[in-house]
Amino acid sequence: MIALRALLESRPDIHVKATCPDWLDPAGAPWDDFVRSVAPLVADYPDRVLWGTDGPHPNMQDAIPDDGALVDMIPRIAPTQAAQRKLLVDNPMRLYWPEDAPVAS
Repeated sequence: MIALRALLESRPDIHVKATCPDWLDPAGAPWDDFVRSVAPLVADYPDRVLWGTDGPHPNMQDAIPDDGALVDMIPRIAPTQAAQRKLLVDNPMRLYWPEDAPVAS
């Protein structure tokens, strides 16, 4: 995490995709380690974190995660409505479709 933060500090054009708690948290559901790692990034870099999934989970044959449980992670890592909007709408629009993104006021 220290290296990731150093990278984020070194370049303003680096973004992070918060994704796959089911892969990244060896303790398993409810993926508290994922939350402890990712929530501070969302708080500290609110304009540079995006939410993502790998649904429909093409690489998983046996233990396909419950998509509802994955989506339930969003308010745990972005607890406010404003943070959720950035994570889900504003940041992806600005990164992938800047010509269509609303201008920040």
